[in-house]
Amino acid sequence: MKYYDYLIVGSGLYGATFAYRAMKAGKSCLVIDKRCHLGGNVYCEKQEGINVHKYGAHIFHTNNREVWGFVNSIVPFNRYTNSPVANYKGKLYNLPFNMNTFYQMWGVTTPEQAQAKIEEQREEALEQFKKSNPQGIINGEYQPQNLEEQALLLVGRDIYETLIKEYTEKQWGRKCVDLPAFIIKRLPVRLIFDNNYFNDSYQGIPIGGYNKLIDGLLKGADTLTDCNFFDCQRTYDPQSQLFSVQGAMFDIQCRRIVYTGALDEYFGYSLGKLDWRTVSFKTRTEDTPNYQGNAVVNYTSHDVPFTRVIEHKHFEMFGPDVYACPKTVVSEEYSVEYQEGMEPYYPINDERNNDLAAKYRELAAKEPGVIFGGRLGQYEYYDMAPVIEEVMKIELQALTEE
Repeated sequence: MKYYDYLIVGSGLYGATFAYRAMKAGKSCLVIDKRCHLGGNVYCEKQEGINVHKYGAHIFHTNNREVWGFVNSIVPFNRYTNSPVANYKGKLYNLPFNMNTFYQMWGVTTPEQAQAKIEEQREEALEQFKKSNPQGIINGEYQPQNLEEQALLLVGRDIYETLIKEYTEKQWGRKCVDLPAFIIKRLPVRLIFDNNYFNDSYQGIPIGGYNKLIDGLLKGADTLTDCNFFDCQRTYDPQSQLFSVQGAMFDIQCRRIVYTGALDEYFGYSLGKLDWRTVSFKTRTEDTPNYQGNAVVNYTSHDVPFTRVIEHKHFEMFGPDVYACPKTVVSEEYSVEYQEGMEPYYPINDERNNDLAAKYRELAAKEPGVIFGGRLGQYEYYDMAPVIEEVMKIELQALTEE
C-alpha cells in the first residue's frame, strides 16, 4: 500500500495548483480525475492546429501581481485582450458598455451626451415604477423588485432591451421579471472609448494553451484519469489520522484529501441536491481562416438559441497568424437547465440554494482531514485567478499543520 501526503480529487485549476504548492513543500500527491483527461474545465483540445477551449472560453485576468507572476512562472502568457462584441438582430455593439456602444446605439459622440441619454432613461424608469408600485418605496427610495427593474434603473431601457434582457433570459432560462434583483448588483458604464472587458492590470492566455499550464502545475505528481472518487472505498482512522482509499487502479493511504468535486455529492446529497446552471456546446470546423473576426460574439436576442459564439483561434493567433491557419473552429454556446449526468457549471444563488449550501459547508468544516476547494467544492462561482488565490491563502496552514 503506497502512502501519499495528499489525495487530490479533481485536476482542475484548484487541484493542480494545490498539488504544485504541496510538492514545492516536499509533499507527495496523487491526483485523480473522473474525466479521460487532466485540467478540468480549462482543458484544451487540439483541432486544426487550434487550441479549442472544450468547456467554454477561459480568459485569465487579475490585478494580483503575485498570481500573475506565479502562472507566468509555469508558462508565459500572451497579450490577448478580451473585447467581446454583441450581435442583436444583426447589428453589432461593442462590450462592455462604453462610448463605442453608445455611439452605435444613439449616435452620441461625447460623454456628456451619453450620460444625459442614460440618465433620461433611468429617470423615466424610476418614475414609472414609483407610480405602478408605490409599495416598493422604502425610506423614500424605490427598491427594485426584480432583475428587470434593477437593470432599467441602472442603464435605462435601450441598453437593457438590446443588450441585457433576452441574453439574460437565455442564460438563466427564466424571464427577467422572475429573477431576483441582486443578480445584477451593478452594470459598469464607461464614458470612454474602451472595449477592454476587464479592468484588471493583467490578462492573457497561456502560450500553447491551458494544457501547458496544467502540465506544468502537475509535473512530478502521480495522476490517474478515468478514476471516479465515488467508485473507491475509503475509511478514516482517527487515531492515526490516515485515510485508506482503494480504487480499481490504486490502493493507498494518505494524510489528507483535497476534494474539488460537487459539495452535495460528497455528502451523498444527504441534505438535498444543490441546483446548477450548465452550458452545452456545438463545435464545428469552418473552411475559412477567419469566421467572425473576434474570439467572443454574444447573441443578445431570442432570434438565435445560443448565447454566444466562440472562435477559438483568436485567443492565441493574431495578425497574419490568423490567415496562416487556413481553417477555424467555432463553438456555439447554449445555456441549459442542469440535469443528472450533465457537467455543473454555475451555482444558483437564490435563497434555497444559499441556505442549503451553508448547511453543507457546516458539514464540510467538521469533516476530518478533508479540504474542500474550488467552484464545485465550495458551491461558489470563481474566476481562475481567485481560485489560485484561494489555494495561496490556505497552503501555508494546510501544508504545515502535520
